[in-house]
Amino acid sequence: MRGQRSPRRATKARAPLCTSDDMNRLTAISTGVFVATGDLYVTNSTVVSDGDGGCLVIDPAVTVADLAGLAADLRSLALTPRMGFATHPHWDHVLWSAELGDVPRFASPLTVAVAGRERARLIEGVRLSAPGHDLNLFGQLSPLDPPEAIAWDGPRAVVVTHQAHAPGHSAVFFPESGTLVAGDMCSDIEIPLLDLDQADPIGDYLTGLDRLAELPVDRVIPGHGAIGDGAEFRRRIELDRAYLNDLRRQQDLRDPRPIAEWLIAEHEKQVAWLAKEPRLHS
Repeated sequence: MRGQRSPRRATKARAPLCTSDDMNRLTAISTGVFVATGDLYVTNSTVVSDGDGGCLVIDPAVTVADLAGLAADLRSLALTPRMGFATHPHWDHVLWSAELGDVPRFASPLTVAVAGRERARLIEGVRLSAPGHDLNLFGQLSPLDPPEAIAWDGPRAVVVTHQAHAPGHSAVFFPESGTLVAGDMCSDIEIPLLDLDQADPIGDYLTGLDRLAELPVDRVIPGHGAIGDGAEFRRRIELDRAYLNDLRRQQDLRDPRPIAEWLIAEHEKQVAWLAKEPRLHS
């Protein structure tokens, strides 16, 4: 985890876009794919049906009430979680609830290692920003093996792991529906947030974008923000590339997305970090 942390990723309190614990009801966005969006941080939880009463739950979040609502929605849809997946080792992506069941929960091997090593810091973050979660379930992940796909009874799930944003960050792509669960990338409301503990975080992020851009995406589900179609996915990829190239050139923030105040502060941290790393300037 980086030394200068964003509020959502660690211990400082991020100003939420709204303070309600309400969660939009689980909504079908394509056959067998459902999304619920929590008000806190505009956080998306994704559920994919296996077609036989079971489901895969990806990044369930973010408040205790949100997870209770998610579990209730799954019961109303007669869907039982069979497996969980966490896209990366930040506190709002490694949550779980007993109501979702005692099922295996996976992540990339590096995500599992970092979540274990940084457990105390992650717990501090969740206690500050979304208190009340069962910490015995928090961050309890197993390394995905093999790491390139989720082995389950549902539609093929390809895992694309890279080093953008966080160590071992993974996206999950479902070729059958063209759906990409992107983790904390490809957002319509966030600029790229870099892992400044790495030697070349901009290069890592651009490589991650390149890998995602190779996929035939028809819809994208970001960790935070609105779901987008294929054209919107490609637009966000280009916006992220433009932001990173401007950052390398030390140009002013020109991103057209609605950038919240806390993200402007994060941008300034990234600018300050890059100023100390002239080897990374273009």
